[in-house]
Order: sequence, then structure tokens, then C-alpha cells
Amino acid sequence: MKWAGGKRQLLRELELRLPEEWNTYYEPFVGGGALTVHLYNHKRLGPAVIADLNKELVNLYTIVKEDPEGLIHAISDEKFVNDEDSFNALKAEFNSLIESPGNSAERAALLLYLNKHGFNGLWRVNRKGKFNVPFGRYARQTIPTAESIRKFSTLLRKVKILNEDFETVAKKAKKGDFVYFDPPYHPVSRTASFTDYNSTGFRIGDQQRLAGVCKNLTKKKVNFMLSNSNVPEIEELYTDFHTEEVLAKRFINCKGEKRYGASEIIVTNYAY
Repeated sequence: MKWAGGKRQLLRELELRLPEEWNTYYEPFVGGGALTVHLYNHKRLGPAVIADLNKELVNLYTIVKEDPEGLIHAISDEKFVNDEDSFNALKAEFNSLIESPGNSAERAALLLYLNKHGFNGLWRVNRKGKFNVPFGRYARQTIPTAESIRKFSTLLRKVKILNEDFETVAKKAKKGDFVYFDPPYHPVSRTASFTDYNSTGFRIGDQQRLAGVCKNLTKKKVNFMLSNSNVPEIEELYTDFHTEEVLAKRFINCKGEKRYGASEIIVTNYAY
């Protein structure tokens, strides 16, 4: 998946700050799952729990885990064409099915297509909860291969997938576990907000609630690592923890020359 705020560009910095060991790994804002995949590829992913409040993303991961062949069949439909008319028609089809009850390979295939062919892999919904990202105008079609879907399915066999709020997920962690938080980043300016985590967004009150969750995990002797934008509002929330500034390239801006190195912070409650 392409995912706004994805951590592929930050993986080296995250890896340097991982605990030496842990029992169960938790990722309550899984998004594109870059760190989960990285841990799997480096044979460090044991028992794990991933979660997201985005029902369609959770549906996709559940289908990949439980019915990869159904997804492979659905995504091979000839209607998945890389042009604007097809994109808009498939977006309308997706919005007619969005958040339907139960898991669906059809919805998962539509999300994959829209993610790969929409503008910068954004997930954005309007106030009615309908997907409203425009066509991305990419030169090539990039549907995942059957091999890559099956490989990801193998990874997910050892992973529990939840559609729950981050606080509910974090409460399940026990002493010796490790939680990585990658919340929707707090905007660095009034014109730089990409926090449409769902139709209600992810606001400063949610950031404050997350900081409280981190304090509770520390009391339970659960290690956590968190990444966020390096802005005063966020720094103030984590003054009791170890924070470090890192640089990461942003890919959201529509103009390539403005996809610049941005200051972010990584927060931990342990030494490394």
C-alpha cells in the first residue's frame, strides 16, 4: 500500500531505536504497515497485533490474510484500468459499498486499485465518509502481483488484525510487550493538515489522549516508540520521555520540488 505518512523513508531511524527484544508487537495505527513488514523481513516479527480505525484498510488486510486467492481473482478484473474515467467509475462503485458489513474481497480490490492510482496514495473522505481522492495520473498501472499478495498473506498469518481505537488496542499490551505508535501527524502549519484519519479527523485532543496512553504503558512496563511531527504542541506532550529529532522526506505535496526533508521526532520510554 501507498500511504500518506508511511514509514519507509524512516525505517533506518526506527530500526536504530528498537528495543532489543519484546514479547508481543503492537501497531495500533498500522496504515501501510512498513515497520511490521520490515520486522517480518528481518525475522523479528513474533506474535503481533496490528490495528486501524479505517474499516476499509482493516477489511483489506483481513482479506489478504484469510482469502488471498479471492483478492487475486477480484483484482484481476478487466475493469481495473489506469485512466481517469475508469478511476472515477470505480471510486463511485467503492463509495456505494464503503463500510458495508462483513469482509469483502471486492471492496479490498477496489481499495487497492484506488490506493495505487489515486493522488499520492492518500486516504481522504468527506463529511459523509465517502472517499474523495482524485485520479493520480500515473504513467503505469501498478496492481500488486499475485505473488506479492500471497507473500503478505504469509506474513499476516501470525498477526491479529483489529478495527479498534488506539487506546483500546494499547490496553491489551502487557509487561514486556512493545508498542509502536505512528499516529496521523500533527500539522506543521495551518495549511499542511493531512490528518483525515477518518471522517472526523485526528485532532489535538486525540494527540493528548495518545500521550496519556503512553504514560499508562510506561506504568505497566510496556515499551513504546512513537513518531510524530516535530512541533511545539507535540514536544510538550512528551517532555517526560526521551525524544530525538530526525529528518524524513515528505511525499504528500503535489509539486515534487516541495517534497522536502521535514523535521520529525521519535519518542521512546526506554534506553537504546
